[in-house]
Amino acid sequence: MEIKTIKASDTWQIRHEVMWPDQPFDFVQLEEDDSGFHFGVFEDGKLVSIVSCFIEGKEMQFRKLATLEEYQGKGMASYLLKYILEFAKSKKIEKVWCNARSNKKTFYEKIGFIDTHKMFVKAGQEFTIMQIKI
Repeated sequence: MEIKTIKASDTWQIRHEVMWPDQPFDFVQLEEDDSGFHFGVFEDGKLVSIVSCFIEGKEMQFRKLATLEEYQGKGMASYLLKYILEFAKSKKIEKVWCNARSNKKTFYEKIGFIDTHKMFVKAGQEFTIMQIKI
């Protein structure tokens, strides 16, 4: 497993395939992608897990954390999440947060994220805002 900085466009296929396969491809392209930091986990040279990070002041939001289905359950997303928390520390970030799918809440809690209980629905998916202080 190796983590590398990638381009926003490198994330789109995995975002679409894993998170929103029933939506048009451009649904996974974010307006702010050009201003973000994008990271990927590579296994034997293949991009298998991705995340995008957006910094505003002393906060960082990560979005679109996704792992190809055949690589899920192998610790890749956890590895990537721990990596971006270290990245946030290096940027003097005080809080990292995300809009987590409600059914994935326990994954984030295992890493130390707290549920803010601020919930919303997007395209039929229920989300809750999770955060961690650095």
